[in-house]
Amino acid sequence: MIVRSLHDIEATDHFVDWGNSTSHRLLTDKDGMGFSICHTIVRANTVSLLQYRNHLEACFCIGGEGEVEDMDGNVFPIRRGDMYVLDKHDKHLLRGGPDKDMILVSIFNPPLTGTERHKLDDPAGSTY
Repeated sequence: MIVRSLHDIEATDHFVDWGNSTSHRLLTDKDGMGFSICHTIVRANTVSLLQYRNHLEACFCIGGEGEVEDMDGNVFPIRRGDMYVLDKHDKHLLRGGPDKDMILVSIFNPPLTGTERHKLDDPAGSTY
């Protein structure tokens, strides 16, 4: 059995602050479950161009608000209780809400190692 808290993760290299967001990597590749679970806080008034070339991601919003935009310009508001899935390694814009952070539980397959970090200075977007 594996039991962890957000507090436990904050003292490790599995707590990642990449500027526009923080991510607690609660379950990672070394745990051997075949997927990873992250608690992610997307900061209000931020925009990140992202793409997961090596992972599929499903996100469930547990608090706040924000939006995700695909590369065709379709914008999807995300609020508590909403889910979005990047099932085709979709490049996307992730935005925190205008007044609120967006809080997500993210599932990655295959799992993250836990120390991946976005690099937002690349105009083509951050990938891993």
